[in-house]
Amino acid sequence: MHHSVIKPNSWVALKLPSGVTRVIQVTPNTSISLGKYGTFPANLILERPYYLTFEVQDKLPEESFSRLRVVPPSELYADVFAEEDAECANPAAGPGSNNDAVIATAAGEEFSLVDAESGNVIARSTQEVIDENARQKLTQAEIEELKRDGTNAGKDVIAKLLLSHAALDQKTSFSLSKYKLLKTKKYIRRFQVLPIDVPTFSNWQLEERDASKILDIRAEMMGLVGCWGNVHYGGADVFLEDPKATTEQGEEALAPLQEDLLAGRWLVVDDTGGLLVAAMAERMGVLYKEDDETEEAAEEEETTEKAEEETEHKQESDTTSHQDTEMVDGQQQESTSETTTLARHPKRPRDNKPRDSDFAVPFSQTNTITVLHGASQPNLSFLNYWNFDVTAPQHPPHPLLNHLLTLSWLQLLKPELDTSYSTPPLTADPETLSTWKPSRRGNFHRKRRRYARVRHIVDSTRAGNFSGLVCASTMDPISILKHALPLLAGGAPVAIYSPSLEPLATLADCFSVARRTAWNSGHVAEIQGKTAEELEKWEGSEQFPLNPTLLLGTSIQTSRARRWQVLPGRTHPLMTERGGADGYIFTGWRAKPAEGKIAAKGKFKRRKMEESVSTPASA
Repeated sequence: MHHSVIKPNSWVALKLPSGVTRVIQVTPNTSISLGKYGTFPANLILERPYYLTFEVQDKLPEESFSRLRVVPPSELYADVFAEEDAECANPAAGPGSNNDAVIATAAGEEFSLVDAESGNVIARSTQEVIDENARQKLTQAEIEELKRDGTNAGKDVIAKLLLSHAALDQKTSFSLSKYKLLKTKKYIRRFQVLPIDVPTFSNWQLEERDASKILDIRAEMMGLVGCWGNVHYGGADVFLEDPKATTEQGEEALAPLQEDLLAGRWLVVDDTGGLLVAAMAERMGVLYKEDDETEEAAEEEETTEKAEEETEHKQESDTTSHQDTEMVDGQQQESTSETTTLARHPKRPRDNKPRDSDFAVPFSQTNTITVLHGASQPNLSFLNYWNFDVTAPQHPPHPLLNHLLTLSWLQLLKPELDTSYSTPPLTADPETLSTWKPSRRGNFHRKRRRYARVRHIVDSTRAGNFSGLVCASTMDPISILKHALPLLAGGAPVAIYSPSLEPLATLADCFSVARRTAWNSGHVAEIQGKTAEELEKWEGSEQFPLNPTLLLGTSIQTSRARRWQVLPGRTHPLMTERGGADGYIFTGWRAKPAEGKIAAKGKFKRRKMEESVSTPASA
């Protein structure tokens, strides 16, 4: 869920009138630059609601920054209201009517400029007298001077440009609207603050940044992947009990894996920098923080306690040094003063909740995302825009901490070759630990906690029973499914995105009807004598790269949401949109093949039918 107001250090999207979107982090006590639109302090939008439209005002003589004004809806949609009022007042007005009004002013309006044919309002002004010289053509130098000396957030520049157009009265209503919209996008100093969600971020990455980093995946394609992958909330969090392992115990003290608790888990292969993981986490409800107020209060309380401890320690040090040089009666007076000071600032009681042991598993057993990656660390850098850093060892509270699990292909296929999994955990008795330096003790506990996490992630992943598989990767999809399909539960959906069609077409051919028929015919020599478990982990051959019976209902599809221009007699899609890869999705459902040969059995009773045969009479 999104927050209703803009929080400090949160990422937001600023939508400018030109259609450009800028993604920035709102850091307190800093300035935000919008280029030609101006610069303003970030504190002016903190703790304000989203979806408001702000206007960058002119700098006051005594101030070095620009203030913001919230644009009310009545001003944003003033043109629409004016057109509706004109239609209600003069319903017969239109092309060919005797409407000679070109400029009209009204109280509280700005530069009221009305089209002679349709009566549409082009601009308004509160001025009672409009300079007739402003009707003349403006040169480029004059326009640049207006831009430099322009006030009223650019609205006066737009009005001057409209009034100086010599052939404005000859334009159609549609042409007038396009002309005004063009000038408004170019000169008006306004912006709208939007929260960073997955569709907004993906559109910004596609249009403003590098689309190849997210494999050209569009918002509608991510929605399609989430739907076909059946990604949804997987149930309430369930955690394993703390084994209360001591520092003298090794791997025998690990919490045993309980496969019956594993539910609502999705397997992911993500090469989009974490955008696919963010889209899935958004659907599962583990992407956004829900209670920032409580966390901020806790942080404030912790900061206050630290400040009070530092003050108390300083006071004790000052008292000790002062007592070394004073008389006994002076010592008694200083002690009394210290007691009075501590009474004014009483120390808050600490929470004596026992800390979890090193082998306590911090991950939930339900509603989780398990990411497979080929490098030493997964590339999930885009999750930073939702205040989650997968590389941070001491991460502040975030919903993804307990629901995002990462492991490499080496840990999945050959875990004994991974040192973090196969190396036994360190052990030490409490007496020995007490003699170590704090840094060494910290490394000791950190390595033990990492060992417990890696063992749980690898063992739970190899146990399988995943609720679905979602992929957006540059890897060969056949090589992915060869090792991922056995980990899926029966009926689990598979959704694989690819920018191009050819890899998915080759994958779909592996599950064709012809291959499945040949596989089930019993004439394939390679599979003779193998059990069902061995056939699920089929290593592949030239004729059968994958077991064709493991997926049913396979298909390839695509979807693209286009913007349309709707006019009387001119309805067509916009042809100036961004190109790039269309993208395709391979879908299917995991099947559990039946063991042995399928045959129909039962007792059937034949019924004797008495047939009367009539012979024709001989002639």
